[in-house]
Formats: sequence, structure tokens, C-alpha cells
Amino acid sequence: MLSMGLSAQADTLTRQNGAPVGDNQNSQTAGPWGPVLLQDSHLIEKLAAFDRERIPERVVHARGVGIHGYYENYEDLSEDTVAAPFQGEGKKTEVFVRFSSVVHGHLSPETLRDPRGFAVKFYTEQGNWDLVGNNFPVFFIRDAIKFPDMVHAFKPSPVTNKQDAKRVFDFFSHVPESTHTLTMLFSDYGTPASYLNMDGSGVHAFKFVDDEGNVKYVKFTWKANQPIKNFTAEEAMKQQGMDFQPHTTDVYTRIGEKGETASWDLYLQELEPEQLDDFDFNPLDTTKIWPEKLVASRKIGRMVLNRVPDNFFEETEQAAFAPSNLIPGIEPSEDRMLQGRLFSYADTQRYRIGVNAYRIPINAPRNAQINNHEQHGKLRTTNSTRDVNYQPSRRVALDDDNQYKYAQTPLSGTTQQAPFYKQRNFAQAGEKFRSFSKVEQQHLIENLGTTLAGVPEEEIRVIISAYMYNADKHYGMGVAKLASAPMSKVKATAKQLMDVQAEREKRAKKVADDFSRISYKAEL
Repeated sequence: MLSMGLSAQADTLTRQNGAPVGDNQNSQTAGPWGPVLLQDSHLIEKLAAFDRERIPERVVHARGVGIHGYYENYEDLSEDTVAAPFQGEGKKTEVFVRFSSVVHGHLSPETLRDPRGFAVKFYTEQGNWDLVGNNFPVFFIRDAIKFPDMVHAFKPSPVTNKQDAKRVFDFFSHVPESTHTLTMLFSDYGTPASYLNMDGSGVHAFKFVDDEGNVKYVKFTWKANQPIKNFTAEEAMKQQGMDFQPHTTDVYTRIGEKGETASWDLYLQELEPEQLDDFDFNPLDTTKIWPEKLVASRKIGRMVLNRVPDNFFEETEQAAFAPSNLIPGIEPSEDRMLQGRLFSYADTQRYRIGVNAYRIPINAPRNAQINNHEQHGKLRTTNSTRDVNYQPSRRVALDDDNQYKYAQTPLSGTTQQAPFYKQRNFAQAGEKFRSFSKVEQQHLIENLGTTLAGVPEEEIRVIISAYMYNADKHYGMGVAKLASAPMSKVKATAKQLMDVQAEREKRAKKVADDFSRISYKAEL
């Protein structure tokens, strides 16, 4: 980590029981590629506490708009996955989509700069599958252990209740992996003009599993069939004075009143497990895309949205999305952000709505009966006359089915708390910057540079500018100029950041190689 002149004498971070925390930057994983471990009590406690910070508003994605529709599958993917929506050409699956802002509260202006949530609930005959993503294809951080900290930085100060760029950039000055998503956020894509005129992404890698347990890693992307429309910063500000909820107005006018529809094509990317180490970045890193030139995508279906909810609270507000809502044929990858979200999102809904949230009609499966021995609790809407509320039983046949067992993932090495290697924090951000038009580049530089200029600490302004300089020199120089960050310091810091990244990757690669040797010796 860069030396920080702002640092004061630090107290030791502890858990709620007073025990000191040894590593608050990295989750415990089963080796460098393995999944996050449930035994990481600090991670679980941290996420559980974070999930209970608001009553009853969602901590993130508080303000949203829901729309009903359907997904139509174009390509039979039954050889790759047993997941119901992808079995056969022309198959249709009912969906409910909730678009949302991420950081801001449920009554905030919808034009504020923010990523936008793009959550799709598929009502399949195998149960409900939630593809919970954003309008950006990447995320700010790569490990869920930092998610509460990141959101705290974005949220209002606990002292003043003001959102403050000083807090945001103070946090991100320690997180160079954020460069790609900060570039998206401060571009015009951070202020979309309509939920119906933006793309979406599942962000994470998932696994397709076939009927023999074979696995492929996959990513999902939604491409709008409506033109992409974004506000400039000036247009977004002006819009607030005319209609502070233009996204809601737009949806209810176009779909609710005029009877229009909106559609998105679903694109799929696939990787074989043995390909994961073929790139100069980690494909399970949420701060990275899978570039089209390396992993080609193909159109596999289309989603059509055509009906607004009958009642906002009963449907849009009570809708409970969670990445853990999976169906046979789709499993999570070892992506560290996804692994944390598997717990956090479902736990949030249990806290926000209740343990029986999935008995509410908008969350209930359409064609699959809920059949288990969970009982009592809040919002219970069904009644059981069955005396047997345990399993196994010789009196009542309610058994698990081994055809739906999870695919087996080979593991090697030891438990660890270590950063990713192949971090490559800046390269894709530079590619994204250069993909923008000259006008879009200038908007990005102005949006980020002028916001960063409000941070009083020069050191933070220099570090953030150095991120952008490492992404693209023109980008970094433009931001530094507006932020009053001395270029000599920006260039020196940029070099130091690259040196730190190289050294970290060298150390992490050595750890991974050592794990491989340990595994090899064990096999011998």
C-alpha cells in the first residue's frame, strides 16, 4: 500500500467480541482459485451487521421501478446446462425486472450519479432464478469483505448526514482496482436518461452445469434494443428541477399508459475451466470484463417487458432478489464478490421482509411448489397439516434428489487470506476511456476532475489522478489539471502504483505456485 501522510496512530480493528482482526482486506479462500470459506467469521459478521443497517429500506438499491415481462430463448443450450430457461428454442419464461439506483435513498432524485441495478427474476418450473446485476459490466471492488466499507464511503457521513466526495475518494485512494468502474461512474453512463435505454450485465461469472455434472464458466449481458440514452451532468441537474423521478415517469408513461414494450437481447460468453489461467487478468475478478476479442459472445435470447405492477409496494417494493436464488444447471463461480453476495443479499431480505419472504406472491415460484419443513416466523401465508416436520422419515416420503447435487469443484492448497494476483487494475479502464467519443471523454474528465477538486487533501487528489494516468495518460492529465494535482507528483505516484501492483502480483503468484506444488506432492 502507498504510504499515506494522512495516517494517524491506528487502533487495532476488532470483531464484535473484541477479538483483533488479522486481515480486513481479503476473505479466507480455499487456495488462490477456490471459493470463500464459511469459517471466515469476520466476513460473515461484517456482512451480517451491514445487512441490518436500515429499517425497512434496502441498504442499497432502495429506489426502484419494477416491470413484468417474459424471456424468450433463441438457442437450445441443453448440452451446456440443465437450467430450465435455456431448454429448447422458442421457450418462454415469465420474468419480473427491478431497475434501481444503488447508493441513494428511496425518495432521492433519480438523476443522481450512480450505478443502476438491473435485477431479473425468472419464474421457471425449477423454481426462481435471480440474475442480479447492474448497468455497468464491472464493479468497484473484487472482494465482498470490502463491500460495507465501500457503501459506507458513498453514503452520508454518520456525523453530518452529508454525502461527501472527501469520504468517497479517501476510500478509493486505497483501492486502485476501482479505476475501471469509477471511469464508468463519472462518464455519462453514470447518469442514464431512462431505465429502458440502458444495457445490463450479470457482472459476475457463473457456472453452467450439464446433466453429467460438467461445468463451463459463463457471463450474461443484456443489450438494449432501444437506443442508449444518457444525460450529461448539466442535463441531469436541469432534469431535477422539472421532474426528480424521470425514470419512474418514463416507465409508467411508455409501458403503463401508452402500452409500449421494451426489449433486451441476452448475450452469453463461455469459458472452459482450464482456460481460467490463460489471460493476463483473473476472469473471476468483478473489476474486469471478458473482452470480446478474447471471449466471443453470442445472442441466445430476448427479454420483453410489457406490464407495470398493479401495486408498487406489493410487487416492486416487496420483491426480494438474491444471487443465491439459483436453479439446477446454474451455480456460482468462485468470484469473491459473488461468494459474499450469496449470503448478504438473501440475509438482507430475511431481515428486511422476514424469513418467509418467498411466500409473498411476487417472490413465490410459479410452477414449483415450496415443499420443505421450514415453519412459523414472520409473514407465514401457508398452512401445513403434516405432522412430520423433519427429514428423513419413514412415515412421509419427502426426499432430496441426487440428480440436483452441486457440481464438484477440485481444490488444492491451504486456506488463505491473500489478494488476487493478475490484478491489472488500470488496463481495461484505459480501453474503456479510449472507446468513448471525444465529447464523452471530455465529459468524463470534467465530471471526475471537478468532483475530485473538492477534496482538500492533495495526496488523495494525486493518487486518484494517478489511477487515471495509468489507465490513459490523456485521461489522467485532464483529471489532474482540473483537480489541481501536480503532474510531477501524479507521474511519480503512477509509477509507484505500477511497481506496487507488479510486486503484489509477483508475491501472489509465488503463493499460488507454492500451493500447486503442495497439491502435487500430496497427490504423489
